[in-house]
Amino acid sequence: MESSLHRYRSQLETTPWFKGLPVELQDYLISHANLLTLEKSQVLYRRGDPSYGLYAILGGALAIGTVGLDGKEALLAVLGPTAWLGEISLFDGLPRPNDATAISRTLLLHVPASALQSLLDSTPRYWRDFALLMAQRLRVSFENTEAMALLPAAQRVASRLLVIAGGYGGLNAAQSRIMLSQDSFASMVSLSRQTTNQLLKNLESQRIVSLKFGEIVILDFDRLRAASLGESNL
Repeated sequence: MESSLHRYRSQLETTPWFKGLPVELQDYLISHANLLTLEKSQVLYRRGDPSYGLYAILGGALAIGTVGLDGKEALLAVLGPTAWLGEISLFDGLPRPNDATAISRTLLLHVPASALQSLLDSTPRYWRDFALLMAQRLRVSFENTEAMALLPAAQRVASRLLVIAGGYGGLNAAQSRIMLSQDSFASMVSLSRQTTNQLLKNLESQRIVSLKFGEIVILDFDRLRAASLGESNL
């Protein structure tokens, strides 16, 4: 298993968190992992499920969010290669705080909770490395919450596109092609589908983005960044 999974090492190192880990910790995570494949719409875990360890996305993407009692979706993030997730329950031992669902066929590296606990019991200094992952996610969450509260709708849309395309501040690899429906994106920015669609169409008319079925392609990062700052004619 170890030799077959080490072929993913260079891919995992495209994410700053993993690349910054001590080599021996990288080795441990890879050598104690297994591969897991999810089909489109298959659930990795639901809010309230027990924790079974950490996951790294090697291909495809996961939607992170939850569904309220009224059926309304709250989409927090769409994570792609090579994001790691699951560290919150590693720290507090509590159930999963949200749902994780595949939005396309998705390949995952899974490090079981038993292997992680054994490692941290024997080498407590590695807790800091996992804390850095959680701190990075928390920082992005704060920035998104601030944008939702303070930015006008047009800037909010542009800003969130930049966050996703930029890999959530390094949580996963940067991307210009965002596999996300407009309905899901509207949920993410807490705007109506109609408003979100109009704002995306405005960006498309300026050739800042290209809209396709189930995806948003960033064509001009500089102008999208200007739009996020209110420096455009949206």
